[in-house]
Amino acid sequence: MARINLDHIAHSYNPDPKSEADFALREVHQTWEDGSAYALLGPSGCGKTTLLNIISGLMTPSHGQVLFDGRDVTSLATEARNIAQVFQFPVIYDTMTVRENLAFPLRNRRVPEADIKKRVAETLEMLDLTAKADRKARGLTADEKQKISLGRGLVRSDVNAILFDEPLTVIDPHMKWVLRSQLKQLHRRFGFTMVYVTHDQTEALTFADKVVVMYGGEVVQVGTPEELFEKPRHTFVGYFIGSPGMNVLPCALEDGGAVIAGHRLPLEGRYRPLPGKVEAGIRPEFVLLTDDASGLPIQVRSVLDVGRYRVVRGTLGGHDLNAVVPEGMPIPAEPRALFEPGKLNIYHNSHLVEAEG
Repeated sequence: MARINLDHIAHSYNPDPKSEADFALREVHQTWEDGSAYALLGPSGCGKTTLLNIISGLMTPSHGQVLFDGRDVTSLATEARNIAQVFQFPVIYDTMTVRENLAFPLRNRRVPEADIKKRVAETLEMLDLTAKADRKARGLTADEKQKISLGRGLVRSDVNAILFDEPLTVIDPHMKWVLRSQLKQLHRRFGFTMVYVTHDQTEALTFADKVVVMYGGEVVQVGTPEELFEKPRHTFVGYFIGSPGMNVLPCALEDGGAVIAGHRLPLEGRYRPLPGKVEAGIRPEFVLLTDDASGLPIQVRSVLDVGRYRVVRGTLGGHDLNAVVPEGMPIPAEPRALFEPGKLNIYHNSHLVEAEG
């Protein structure tokens, strides 16, 4: 395993970039700790796969360095980095059996046959492929082929890191849950450094120790699932994490409070005056609907029942406001909104602003 440092990495597919808009990655300065499991999360086109391919050596960055345990590997090929990478679609040999596919990367590295037999047997069992071990890969289903591809990445015990590029795309929903659980167990057992690329927040939050959220070619936050939920450091993180995402409302800071839709709300701590765009963020889970006159008047547009809770979609001062109402809790006929104390975040030009005290 290895500690991976990305030292001011930037990349453009344009050979002569003129502006920030020409860069797929706009400078990433990030450390991936040895033995940790990370999810690289973000929408399509945000730079996730580009960054993963730079770590693996499939691409050379336009700027910056890639360091493994302090050693500069920026110009080294993938095989010289001792990386295992699992791609979105299966990469296997159709003419080989399942067992032969799993053994192939070990035989290439001249691993003793006894060790190969043991590692292959463990991997077959983990992926529930033992019964099909001696079948040719060409006759298997798409999700079974992808399980082989996963196994080829997991069968080695000597890798610096295992990189996954949306590996569960072709897997059925139930098997996705099973494989995510197995990957997490494998990480706990062997302590591999793992980086898992996905646009699915459920995959990211259930797999990783820490989630790296990307937006527009930049890393906008690195944190535990709890940190991303409780304290999004960018309005995009608040919007992207959660279902529904965080409410973001225009506001002004006056006399120690936030003025939202003409109503002043007290804030914990003091904030300096902020020029430009100022917004308040509040999770729907922290919005309480009441008939108390002290609440903010909202207009309800719809109520969505999702079983354990209901999502009330409304507007406040012409801006969208969602609230999550737990099962069994009544919704007032003319609801007003109260925000849970301490849960209102202030953003300046989309970035979180911390209170001064």
